[in-house]
Amino acid sequence: MAIIITEDCINCGACEPECPNNAIYVGDDEWKYSEGTSLKGDAILAEGETVNADKLQGPIEEDYYFIVPDKCTECMGFHNEPQCAAVCPVDCCVPDENIVETEGFLLEKKRILHNE
Repeated sequence: MAIIITEDCINCGACEPECPNNAIYVGDDEWKYSEGTSLKGDAILAEGETVNADKLQGPIEEDYYFIVPDKCTECMGFHNEPQCAAVCPVDCCVPDENIVETEGFLLEKKRILHNE
């Protein structure tokens, strides 16, 4: 599963620097697939979708930090557990039950994001 940040977020920012994929952004921030990854120009994501990795994307959440699901690998291949959840003081970084992904898929996503 990808990780989401719930509305219980206190906007402390502890999670953001912990993400190895730069998938966490301040609420209302625009973001790019290329930020914190090896993706550049037209890129194919693990799901098979083609995106412009350098194009600014609109925020997913307006009021609190958010995680871009296509960039979240649950820290698979980097750490033993999602680091955002490990450092969150209010336990608001939780699995997104709407996005269920296998360990193999998460590792493939990591490989694609970091051109490994």
